[in-house]
Amino acid sequence: MAQTWRVTQKTHKKPRPPLVEASLERLALHYVERYATTRAKLGAYLLRKIAERGWAGAAADPVPPLVERFAALNYVDDRAFASARAASLTRRGYGVRRVGQALRAAGVEEADAEPAREEAREGAWEAALRFAQKRRIGPYAAQPPSDRAAREKGIAAMLRAGHGLDHARRIINACPGEIPELDGY
Repeated sequence: MAQTWRVTQKTHKKPRPPLVEASLERLALHYVERYATTRAKLGAYLLRKIAERGWAGAAADPVPPLVERFAALNYVDDRAFASARAASLTRRGYGVRRVGQALRAAGVEEADAEPAREEAREGAWEAALRFAQKRRIGPYAAQPPSDRAAREKGIAAMLRAGHGLDHARRIINACPGEIPELDGY
């Protein structure tokens, strides 16, 4: 039985007007209010919005000056973003290489990313142990790896998570229940 009481209306949306300086600034302000972001991500977002809606402003390329102004006002802070992202990834058990990849993907410049990478290096051993605990490998496994393939699978998982080969081998080779110490690494 057809539901004739439901009337579907075709709504034709009016095309949105092209952006001008004030509307672009409102979009940027809303974006930085809502998301922790970098200069590169904010710039990409604004360029995407200009491509979607068009540009009717006076300036030829309005995005870089607006992004720099937001950075000068500390609405966008790449160094703080890098530090927070590195701390988050390290807490979740990811290694230094994975942290670096995430910061590059977010568009953080090398000068802003280096202090965050250094923090990740300092906590690399704890992050590797946390990852092993989460994946139940190495000292957190119920039983030692039964064969070479299982051992290589654990090492591969740790390498994909951004940990160094030396940390991965030490953790995978540890007997269940015996958590290895850092010992000069």
